[in-house]
Amino acid sequence: MRELTRAEEEVMQVLWKLKKGFVKEILEHFDEPKPAYNTVSTIVRILQDKGFVSHKAYGRTHEYFPLISKNEYSKMHLSTFVNDYFSNSFEKMVSFFAKEKSISVKEMEEIMKIMEGEVKKQKAK
Repeated sequence: MRELTRAEEEVMQVLWKLKKGFVKEILEHFDEPKPAYNTVSTIVRILQDKGFVSHKAYGRTHEYFPLISKNEYSKMHLSTFVNDYFSNSFEKMVSFFAKEKSISVKEMEEIMKIMEGEVKKQKAK
């Protein structure tokens, strides 16, 4: 799966939220200043060429829908990020954010609770 550009990701975020939509509907979900209709239309066609989106035709109008779930893309994107920046180590990534104080104490405690729960689940298997 290929990585999305920032513009492509913005369109995908809207499509994931809408589940399906025409270019006009996608455009309505952008903040001001909104991109041009033709810009969004072009990005949607690029996403289709990349295999992220498909469409249902209604005459000359197309309703677009995602082929890749947000969760699938998130997993791939995060794996690539961890691999490229943290030598494929989630431990190094979490440590980095903790040391940079990007994670609050409360968030670290929540992460630890989640991890403890997952450790128990995996040990029980």
